[in-house]
Amino acid sequence: MAEQIPPPASVRDVAALAGVSVGTVSNVLNRPDKVAPGTVERVQAAIERLGFVRNDAARQLRAGRSRSIGLVVLDVRNPFFTDVARGAEDRAAEDGMTVLLGNSDDDPVREGAYLDLFEEQRVHGVLISPRTDDPPRLHRLRSRGTPVVLVDRESPDLGLSSVAVDDVVGGELAARHLLSIGRRRIAFVGGPSSIRQVTDRLAGARAAVAEVEGATLEVVETEALTVLAGRAAGEALRARRPEDRPDAVFAANDLLAMGVLQALVMRGEVRVPEDVALIGYDDIDFASAAVVPLSSIRQPAALIGYTAVDLLLREAATPQGFERERVVFQPELVVRESTIGERPAPSR
Repeated sequence: MAEQIPPPASVRDVAALAGVSVGTVSNVLNRPDKVAPGTVERVQAAIERLGFVRNDAARQLRAGRSRSIGLVVLDVRNPFFTDVARGAEDRAAEDGMTVLLGNSDDDPVREGAYLDLFEEQRVHGVLISPRTDDPPRLHRLRSRGTPVVLVDRESPDLGLSSVAVDDVVGGELAARHLLSIGRRRIAFVGGPSSIRQVTDRLAGARAAVAEVEGATLEVVETEALTVLAGRAAGEALRARRPEDRPDAVFAANDLLAMGVLQALVMRGEVRVPEDVALIGYDDIDFASAAVVPLSSIRQPAALIGYTAVDLLLREAATPQGFERERVVFQPELVVRESTIGERPAPSR
């Protein structure tokens, strides 16, 4: 005969064992500062003895919203988004909340599935780095009572609050740095072009190159912002004749830059930075640890996540009177060995 598993302990069971009312147990769970210390100890002892686990789902239904925040990122493998999530968690924890992380993997179906799931879970709000500019479903989500804040993306019509970095400026910083060290044939490696961050960084680079006579910018579009995609682009560049290669590469993020670096130096045919200077974007931790430490454009990733949660909580607290906010941080150039080596003197 199969062993019967006893039903889980209830709040009433805890109250009976501790000799208090159900309301007192509820106060201990939610507002312990309003209960006498001795009573708190008795209730906690009863909870531990019974193995009581609170039914948070039922509590959320009564409250109308959960104590969780949904976060959807483009690619969880990118350390930039890991740092964004860490910043979001830090701010959420200050208000006793948790962050639920979803990885869209740049897939509209997965993105939509996470948005549906978070709405079903009645999350306190949604943070998202969307695939496209300001999709209508985000406005519908907010119109049904769920606050939405864009992360690492601006809302073109200012209809949603957003926290981002000025990627056009970041692209200008990267290209101007390469131009300042004498490079004139620059390749931009990045894609797909449907990602706003990529197009903004490219626009900034184009603007900087246009200011220097004789400088050119070639676009090498990739299908993803990954190390593998960067390696494929780097292999294609390495396979060219030396005179046909760019003398500098601006990669749309550090993962791409690391892949390009691997491909260029793998066979010892191309030297970085002597033959090809290389700069990335994001300044992830791995950038400084690469075989040739990478120059990069730094974004305050953790601060982006922290600020996004702050905006979301303020909107949730005042849904009617809250005015949408647009926070834009400025990027920073970080110079390392991948761009500062000396070039050989030109042959005479």
